[in-house]
Amino acid sequence: MREDQADLAIAKILDGAGQAFVDLGVSGAGMGEIARYSGCSRGTLYRYFPNRHALHLAFVNDRAVRLANELEAELEGIADPSERLTRYILCAVKKVRGNPSMVAWFAPTESGFTARMSRGSEVIGFLADAFVSNLQRGRTKLGPRGFAARWMVRVILSLLTMPGESEEEERILIESFVAPALLAGAAPDFPNPRG
Repeated sequence: MREDQADLAIAKILDGAGQAFVDLGVSGAGMGEIARYSGCSRGTLYRYFPNRHALHLAFVNDRAVRLANELEAELEGIADPSERLTRYILCAVKKVRGNPSMVAWFAPTESGFTARMSRGSEVIGFLADAFVSNLQRGRTKLGPRGFAARWMVRVILSLLTMPGESEEEERILIESFVAPALLAGAAPDFPNPRG
C-alpha cells in the first residue's frame, strides 16, 4: 500500500514537472515551481527527489520507458530488422516532437542545458536501456547496453536538436547510414562503463 502511494506521488510529481517544463522551460523550472505544478510541498518533492538533477533523470527515464513501450506496441508486427530499426528511430523522433513536455528539452533556448544534461552517461544509459530492451523484444539485436545502443540514442538526440530538412531526408539518412551500421555491428559492443 505504501509503495503504491509513493509510486502515485512520483507519477504526479513527474507529470507536474512535465507541465512546468512546457510553461517555464526546462532550465527555468526550479524545484519550487515544480512542487507548485505538482500540487505538493517542497518537502514532499525533496522526499522523492533530493535535487533537480535527480528529478530530471527520473523524468527522462520515465518518458523514455513510456516512449519505448508505445513504440513496441506500434511496431510489433514489423519483422525486418532494418525496417523496424528505421521506423523505431523515426517514430521516436516524431513522438518526442509531438509531446510538449518532451520537446521542451530541445527548444533552442534549452540547447545548452540539454546538451550538458545529455553528456552524462546516466542519461544516455537510461535511454539506451529502455530502447534496446524494447528493440530486442522485437528481435532486433544491437547488443545490450553497448556502444551501438548508445550511438542510436545519440542519433535520435541529434535529429531532435538539429532536424533534417524534411522527414523524408531523415528517413533516407537513417535507412542509408544509421540502420546498416547499427545492424552490421560496426560499433564494438564494449561493456557499459556504468556497470
